[in-house]
Amino acid sequence: EPGDVACLQYTGGTTGIAKGAMLTHANLIMNMQQTMELISGVKKGEEVALTALPMYHIFAFTVNLLGFYWLGARNILIPNPRPLSNLKRAFENYKITWMSGVNTLFNGLSNEIWFNDSPPKHLKFASAGGMALQAAVAEKWEKVTGKPVLQGYGLTETSPVLTFNPLGKSRDGSIGVPVPSTLVTCLAEDGTAVQIGQSGEIAAKGPQIMAGYWNKPEETAKVIKDGWFLTGDIGVMDTDGYFRIVDRKKDMVVVSGFNVYPNEIEDCLATHPGILEAAVIGVQDESTGEAVKAFIVKRDQGLTETDIKAHCKAHLTAYKIPKRIEFRDELPKSNVGKILRKDLRAEENARVAAE
Repeated sequence: EPGDVACLQYTGGTTGIAKGAMLTHANLIMNMQQTMELISGVKKGEEVALTALPMYHIFAFTVNLLGFYWLGARNILIPNPRPLSNLKRAFENYKITWMSGVNTLFNGLSNEIWFNDSPPKHLKFASAGGMALQAAVAEKWEKVTGKPVLQGYGLTETSPVLTFNPLGKSRDGSIGVPVPSTLVTCLAEDGTAVQIGQSGEIAAKGPQIMAGYWNKPEETAKVIKDGWFLTGDIGVMDTDGYFRIVDRKKDMVVVSGFNVYPNEIEDCLATHPGILEAAVIGVQDESTGEAVKAFIVKRDQGLTETDIKAHCKAHLTAYKIPKRIEFRDELPKSNVGKILRKDLRAEENARVAAE
């Protein structure tokens, strides 16, 4: 039946513990219908889609696989987009009409000599998701290809698309307007809607909202209230109904479009016998948008960065491994002994500003 669970799409939580979002047949089918309503210009049986994102990512799973399967499109799968030269043959051998990706992919391609020398001739537009699309990247992409890259917004729990920039009506820095049959608002801390132009937590209601978290009714109750899904992201709506992301409420780090939760990495670091204490935050990175930085207090004074990265490599997915490591004599803590990540972020921001 439409309400039956089709799949458990796993996502990280604020504690770093994975939760299975129960996505129903109706969730997935409706969200693809909603999304295709805003993707104009595509024709059944004629499109050639480039899929560089792995299909376990909710965006590629639904839009690239389900959406373009429904369109009867040819899907060109890229097993590994790194280095970016791995995409060169795909553009040379196939008439790519559409592609999806994250900010870092578009940024990287726009800076490749071979891509600039021979940009795709049949591309209609590209779609960005997973992380914020930088205005400079979008501008350069359009300059190189002559076609826009449109930004959308969604989460695993929303199947995933909530908003999208309509072709020909996109706005720089915006995540677009709600897809059909979807209500989106911004809420204050007390749960009431804020005024237009004011920031608040983005909440949504529609047929694409998950049935809940698998075997976690308490976690489900925290994010679904009176039919509204609370995204945990802070946003603003303008007078025309376009939304933009301001910041994240959570400590989540977004590495090349993938969500990374500090607790999971800190737990891994804590298992190393040479580490006394560890804290993890996200820092700016030119190649991946954000990168994981770990602050370490040594137990074994002979501990090195190489030791730590080797330990993490054995237990974590590659994009979760700390890219930067800083050794400290102590970490900032609250009166009750809780490590204060916000203080570390403030120090990092001050250092970047000074440089």
